Amino acid sequence: MDSLRNSLQRLDPRSSRGTDEPVSREREGNRFAQLRGSDFVESIPFWLPATLLVLLFVYGAIGWNVAISFTGWSGLGQPDYTNFTLEMYRQMPADQNFRASLRNTVALLVAFTSVSLVVGLGLALLVDRKIRFENTFRTIYLLPMALSFVVTAIFWSWMYASDGLINTTLAGVGLEGLAFDWLGDPRFKLAAVIFALVWQFSGYCMIVYLAGLRSIPDDHYEAARIDGASTLTLYRRVIVPQLRSSTIGATVVLMVFALKAFDFIYVMFGDNPGRSADILAVTMYRQAFSASEWAYGAAIAVVLFALALTIIGPYAYTQYKRGAL
Repeated sequence: MDSLRNSLQRLDPRSSRGTDEPVSREREGNRFAQLRGSDFVESIPFWLPATLLVLLFVYGAIGWNVAISFTGWSGLGQPDYTNFTLEMYRQMPADQNFRASLRNTVALLVAFTSVSLVVGLGLALLVDRKIRFENTFRTIYLLPMALSFVVTAIFWSWMYASDGLINTTLAGVGLEGLAFDWLGDPRFKLAAVIFALVWQFSGYCMIVYLAGLRSIPDDHYEAARIDGASTLTLYRRVIVPQLRSSTIGATVVLMVFALKAFDFIYVMFGDNPGRSADILAVTMYRQAFSASEWAYGAAIAVVLFALALTIIGPYAYTQYKRGAL
């Protein structure tokens, strides 16, 4: 009888469906319970609000800025999104102020980053020699990094003034001929900005390089000394090549801060520092807020954003390939 009943159930599709439906419902219920109890679902309340806010106020704002750069919007009324053109980008090559600000931005990036790395490496090599009061020196060198650009700009404005500490000191030691109008002479404006920024960020480079030096195994030093390497050869062939990752990381951070030097120059010179010290960030602000050329200011912001991507993009890609991201 049981065998006959089983045979009839296999022949009758309604009877087999009736036995499979409770099983399928049970499986679906188990899968739903597993999904509901997963780490991903439980973490949604923590990361979803922040993600939505970033998408709206960061990437949404970037997208809107790009859209404005293709219009002729002057800040009044509503932008015309039905007629996108490249007019704002076409007029950049003929704009002398834009060319000067782009040139100064690149010069600031290269000079500020290079000098900060060299000074930071030198300080790190000195501190790494187990000197006395090492912690005190590290704190002194790193302290300017804790200051904002606004505070640093005000401080160095006092230092660079015609009756400031620099010119007063030069006059006091009989070097009046080297006392210049550091913030008024176009020859020294950008150099004064670079020097002040190097003063602020060389301590950061020192800390990065010091951490890299302390991570080099002692065996490498001993092997080089056994081979008869001099101190110069030891640093040039053994130590400095192993600081490559520290150099790359510090370079990216310094370049990003150089692109963000708007508030430093704005506090020191205002929104019109002249072509000798103008950078893209200040030009963007002046075109958008002072000249009410919002579309042109947005286009300059896109160029500035592209510069930032060229700096951060390769670094982020290499970190991703290494599994660090």
